[in-house]
Amino acid sequence: MDSHDHLIIDTPEQTSLEFPLAGIGSRFLAMAADTAIQIAVTLSVVIALALLSPGLSLFGSTGQQWIAALVIIGGFLLYSAYFAFFEIVWNGQTPGKRYAQLRVMKDDGRPISAYDAVARNLLRIVDSLPALYGVGVLSVLLSKQSKRLGDFVAGTVVVHETALEGVRPFAGTTVDQSLPAFDASSITIDELRLMETFIERRDSLDPGLRSSMASQIAARIGEKVQVKVYGWPRTENFIETVLQQCRERGQFRNGD
Repeated sequence: MDSHDHLIIDTPEQTSLEFPLAGIGSRFLAMAADTAIQIAVTLSVVIALALLSPGLSLFGSTGQQWIAALVIIGGFLLYSAYFAFFEIVWNGQTPGKRYAQLRVMKDDGRPISAYDAVARNLLRIVDSLPALYGVGVLSVLLSKQSKRLGDFVAGTVVVHETALEGVRPFAGTTVDQSLPAFDASSITIDELRLMETFIERRDSLDPGLRSSMASQIAARIGEKVQVKVYGWPRTENFIETVLQQCRERGQFRNGD
């Protein structure tokens, strides 16, 4: 569910994860940065083709056809595949989104897949109609979760990746090497994902919410490994330690 400009996800472990949604302003900033990169690449390609055109002219009409084909293919790749490619390899971010500190994620809190990245960007052509992303802007304004049409199709949202300056004091937690090895055999795949999602998104959470969530998750996992942990940052150290031990043992590595 969502509340104003935040996406709140209730996990199976009865713990809520909260993500600040990106609005028109921040998404426009990301788009402006990506567009600047696309323009720079386009100019570079045009210059390169201009330099190659004398040589291609030796092939007559065939050379001109090759130039036209390269322009069409390059234009499509630069317009649509650019966004999908980076969102796949950078886990929901393009260079512009990384600059604006935004990330695309599933609306249930999971990372997007390659299919999601392709699906949401295939609708970019429709979102850009009739001009200047008119349909997309209208959809974002009318949607409770600031979704454009591509987001509705792929089941995704765009969220702010990093926290405000107020959360900086929370950034120093690490794995506690002094903690013993835990028997994590009873930890479920959903609990593992809960820990991973919290660790990945914690810097985007309000300090009070971050501390509260760490306490709730630590209490939940503590019941499974028969350990009680109180107070931040010990709760967060504990979560990181258990998560690392699960990874080292390859727990759930095959999605079991």
